[in-house]
Amino acid sequence: MRNLIKSIRTGHPGTLFSSFLYFDVSFMVWILLGPLSVFIAADLNLSPGRKGLLVAIPILSGAALRIFMGFLSDHVGPKKIGMAGLALTLLPLSIGWLAAHTFTAFCAVGILLGVAGSSFAVALPLASRWYPREHQGLVMGIAGAGNSGTAIAALLAPRLAERFGWNGVFGIAMIPVTIVFIIFVIFAKEVPGNTRPAALFDHFKVLREGDCWWFNFFYSISFGGFVGLASYLVIFFHDEYHLSRVMAGNLTALCVFSGSLVRPFGGYLADRFGGTSVLTFLFPLVGLCLIGVGMGPAIGAAVGLFVISMACLGMANGSVFQIVPQRFRDEIGIVTGIVGASGGVGGFFLPTLLGGLKGRLGTAAPGLMIFGSIAIFAAALLQAIYRWSWKSTWLADYLPSPVLSTGRVQMVVAYND
Repeated sequence: MRNLIKSIRTGHPGTLFSSFLYFDVSFMVWILLGPLSVFIAADLNLSPGRKGLLVAIPILSGAALRIFMGFLSDHVGPKKIGMAGLALTLLPLSIGWLAAHTFTAFCAVGILLGVAGSSFAVALPLASRWYPREHQGLVMGIAGAGNSGTAIAALLAPRLAERFGWNGVFGIAMIPVTIVFIIFVIFAKEVPGNTRPAALFDHFKVLREGDCWWFNFFYSISFGGFVGLASYLVIFFHDEYHLSRVMAGNLTALCVFSGSLVRPFGGYLADRFGGTSVLTFLFPLVGLCLIGVGMGPAIGAAVGLFVISMACLGMANGSVFQIVPQRFRDEIGIVTGIVGASGGVGGFFLPTLLGGLKGRLGTAAPGLMIFGSIAIFAAALLQAIYRWSWKSTWLADYLPSPVLSTGRVQMVVAYND
């Protein structure tokens, strides 16, 4: 604990805390349609495919906006953009509270909620730039633990909807957004003496880098799996296991909390052993758990497997973003936006796949097995890229310790405490 506090004090704790809160409340709002979807679908008589699309739209919108927000974060400053993002988030909440009564209207709300999802490309660079290289995994993990907002939404939104109606939940959500806006204005600070940002064209030169696309793929698995499941699990538990809407929200919150709380631990492990080694272990475990759920176990076993898979996905998110700042330190804002966008694309793909298969086959279970198989493939691909490319190129520039072979997995000791 003493080392943890010491590490946090090497930068600006107020900014780190503010980044966490901004990310947390934004993610709570971003996936709000997920836990409310079973209420909205009942009133609007939505098909399984439309339910999947409803919860997927904010994820895709957030993915697209992350690139734009990452660019603005580099040029204008992440604090200013974060303040604007929090203010704009009040717009879709107002519409959902007062004016949304059709599927088309909720699609519009979902698109606008993407502003909250784009907070990722602002909060993480704001925290990252205050801290030295050796603490990037921990810091990015702490700021990224704001994805616990998804669990808060899953836990509270169904309960509030039962009492105040699902429209009222959007109005209630405006309260914490306003409070966090005030905290963010007071405590968050821009990094002094930050380097002058490059032009837009120069920023997008990173798209020529193959490593950027590899990060995109791996994050589309880790974050895409996390946010896709966080958005769809209420529907899954309600439709597949016939649980009440509140109980489905409770179990979803349990699963999502397991992934959110361990994200900093994933970053710490990546600092200690290397992000590639940690991801090579986590991805196959995710795949096996989701394939197990796809086989249709009893509800207790299914929840246990989801908890393990979400915890692994949460740690994998922290591990990916331990690696990203090492490779793209000067372009961290735009690269965070691009890689974060790929995670959103993965998150859009998963609930859309699950909802489509539910409508066609009567069950979403095969979709979990498909995604689990992709996660296992990602682990093998990552290890191949590491051995053939990263180990001898840019990773060698910052690894002060030798590569230690364990026989089965190469453990990279990135830093020594």
